[in-house]
Amino acid sequence: MSTNKHAIVIGAGAGGLAAASDLARAGIDVTVLERASRAGGKMRQIEVAGHRIDAGPTVFTMRWVFESLFRDAGFELDETLPLQKADTLARHWWTTGAQLDLHVDIEETARGIEAFAGSADAEGYKRLCADSAAIFDTLRDTFMAAPRPSPISLARRVGLTRIHELIKLRPHKTLWNSLEGYFQDPRLRQLFGRYATYVGSSPLLTPATLMLITHAEQTGVWVLPYGMSSLASAVQGVAEHNGASFHFDTEVAGITTHLGRTSGVKLTTGEHLPADAVIFNGDQNALACGVLGDDVADATRKSHPDRRGLSAVTWCLMADTRDFPLNYHNVFFDQNYPEEFNAIFSRQCLPVRPTVYICAQDRLGDQQPNGPERLLVLINAPANGDSKDWREEDIRLAASNAEHVLSACGLTLDLSGRDAHACHPSEFNKLFPGSGGSLYGRASHGALSSFTRPATRTKRPGLYLAGGSVHPGPGVPMATLSGRLAAHVALQDMGIG
Repeated sequence: MSTNKHAIVIGAGAGGLAAASDLARAGIDVTVLERASRAGGKMRQIEVAGHRIDAGPTVFTMRWVFESLFRDAGFELDETLPLQKADTLARHWWTTGAQLDLHVDIEETARGIEAFAGSADAEGYKRLCADSAAIFDTLRDTFMAAPRPSPISLARRVGLTRIHELIKLRPHKTLWNSLEGYFQDPRLRQLFGRYATYVGSSPLLTPATLMLITHAEQTGVWVLPYGMSSLASAVQGVAEHNGASFHFDTEVAGITTHLGRTSGVKLTTGEHLPADAVIFNGDQNALACGVLGDDVADATRKSHPDRRGLSAVTWCLMADTRDFPLNYHNVFFDQNYPEEFNAIFSRQCLPVRPTVYICAQDRLGDQQPNGPERLLVLINAPANGDSKDWREEDIRLAASNAEHVLSACGLTLDLSGRDAHACHPSEFNKLFPGSGGSLYGRASHGALSSFTRPATRTKRPGLYLAGGSVHPGPGVPMATLSGRLAAHVALQDMGIG
């Protein structure tokens, strides 16, 4: 089925891929333009010592998002992409010597928490799971998978008969303060407060509503044996099967307009490609800053640097850690968690004792490597990559800070070695223009923060937004939903569907 309509998708990240798939199956002539050499966006890999290592997202959750995307395109997720469910969600260490695993099975985790912190906190964990599930169920269809609502329209979607469920969202209470109602042990508040960083935010400032991430992970974490970039390749294949055309190593110089309406894009080669709709899958601030031309700079609001979400310093490396019991997902904590976010958001500097995340990508299931293994190491950092020139001494300081925390937990790594490939806020800003290095768009700080992300439809007719910087938010599942919303709105405006 052809509609004689042409859409251009700028950026082959999660949102752009999802938009391309939905537009192509609706009969739209779809062209995807990507300046990198392969699809994925932040789902990228880096080669170190001959091994490809995931250098971006490592957690596959909210499976229903991808099942729906694939099924609507005529495919089944399980038949298209190999998935391996993780029984252990993550393994956690503290510099005090403590260790705790989170499991898919709530009762198994509760038993571990009881041994770790006592029966009261084990019961608190069960209540947290129940409350986070209720919040997730309330917001799944009314907010996450719906066009960006206002507080009033959200209340209307939830319905007057369920208004008590909105009260349970607790948007005016911070996640950090809410966790005191579940746990007496500060280490558990630290562990579950960390979920705020999944949306690039501080648990001290993000609303308690974000505890829904607990449920999103509790419903299942899967590992992709060939890395998260294999998800991007799979969605690309689905979109191509339905007629989408992908062009890599192709850079867009600007988005063009005619009589106030989006008319297409201009490439850096000088070529102009006309289109009935353009979907921009990049940081929305790039548009507002004029990166894609003055004609569309007023299509969306410019983001203030103070409102940016977290950036990071990451290292991809090969290391021999056979003597240390890593899991696939690992988190290493120091003791003063609030200080980490005060340093990043208030003082715009690296934390001295950062929380360290390690994805040990060769530890699938019970698999244990016999030699050097692929590691992604990450610490949070301020998103000041456009205002600060990150130098070698900054990276060495970040490595030293991370190594001290790891060493206190019993793991020795050399993050400054020649085989450790580091990435920092300045480099992330180059990879994702307009972001300042933020990997999540704007931070979810404040009671109404979820309503301040830009919507799919811009002020410029025919121009739409997708990706983690717009509604419904960051992360691969949310960015995928944003792409589907962009395709849906574009099809409506073209009189299709």
